[in-house]
Amino acid sequence: MKNLTDYKPTLLLKKGIHRDRVCLFLVFKYNDTILNKLRDLKMFGWSNSKKVWYSDFSEDAILIVKKVFEKHVQFVFDDTLGKKIIIPSNKKNRKISEVNKEIIRDFIRFLKGKRYSKSTVRSYFTLIADFIEFIQPIPIDDLTHRNVELFIEDVFIKRKYSISTQRQLISAIKQFVLYYPNCKIESVKLIRPKSSSILPTVLSKQEIISILRCTKNLKHRAVIAMIYSTGFRISELINLELSHIDIDRRQVIVKNAKGRKDRNVILAKSMIPLIKNYLNTYTPQFYFAEGQKGLKYSAESIRSFLKRSCKHAQISKKVTPHTLRHSYATHLLESGIDLRYIQELLGHVKPETTMIYTHVSKKDLLNIESPLDIIVKTYMSDEVKQENLKIPDKL
Repeated sequence: MKNLTDYKPTLLLKKGIHRDRVCLFLVFKYNDTILNKLRDLKMFGWSNSKKVWYSDFSEDAILIVKKVFEKHVQFVFDDTLGKKIIIPSNKKNRKISEVNKEIIRDFIRFLKGKRYSKSTVRSYFTLIADFIEFIQPIPIDDLTHRNVELFIEDVFIKRKYSISTQRQLISAIKQFVLYYPNCKIESVKLIRPKSSSILPTVLSKQEIISILRCTKNLKHRAVIAMIYSTGFRISELINLELSHIDIDRRQVIVKNAKGRKDRNVILAKSMIPLIKNYLNTYTPQFYFAEGQKGLKYSAESIRSFLKRSCKHAQISKKVTPHTLRHSYATHLLESGIDLRYIQELLGHVKPETTMIYTHVSKKDLLNIESPLDIIVKTYMSDEVKQENLKIPDKL
């Protein structure tokens, strides 16, 4: 099955802000049929700034779009449709001068020009804006390495921010120094704290089977099996489209994953009957896992039913969807698969990231004998030596 969807133009429905109103956006590639029908709907207008057709958001607007276009398009429902969107006027009101605000805006444009992801740009913006608010009224040109240290000591330590957040702050400031070299912060003196070396939780193969057996809902079982059998991140499962599943070749294409990387993963033979049963029963239209109204399945729902399944399977470990990914990698390593292949299957950029699974694999550790076992084995098998160890009755 090389393509599980019809060859129809795609119409994406999403929610967003336009002119201080919550709106329904329609996104599609140029198509005469869609355009002609949209022009007949007086409720929709064209936004030059957003480059989309839009109307006021409502459930009725979504129903009208479904009714008008159901025979002509393939719908894609963005997960923003099910979320409450707050008008930006409620943003945090930082006390930052207009000059510094303009510098921050230019810094954001600098990051976007370097093609950082939206989440990274958002995180760096928050950290740099907080830092600049903290150091005021000191001019940015006069900032030194000590100002960064004071920010960490007075804000990060007192608020008990994590080490990973502190490492991200250092990365953000290093980029800010590249953008604004007039400040006196020396990038080489900015040292990231050593990250914590916490071993991941790994389930045994028997525990994986127990979880699947205790998951009665067919969709839930298909989702758990897909995450474990492919080593997906939860975001990759949520964004998995039906057209990216090639059952004939037993391959799944992961599109635009972390780091903007595509990769192929193997589809387990044992998954094929389960997938076919699930698809025939639930008939998802676009995504492998769809929630209400054809929207993307939520990460919260997956975490919730996985927790229930673990409880029914009487597994006391703290299990998350990422635990299934850790278990997938560890079981591959224990089966003798080379680390280079595991790195490719997981989509890791650096081999060091994959190396953590060598610390949790039982394959080689079980071959190491404890010194106590060696001692017991030696003396229990040698009766003569055991007799010599006894204290004689007469000296």
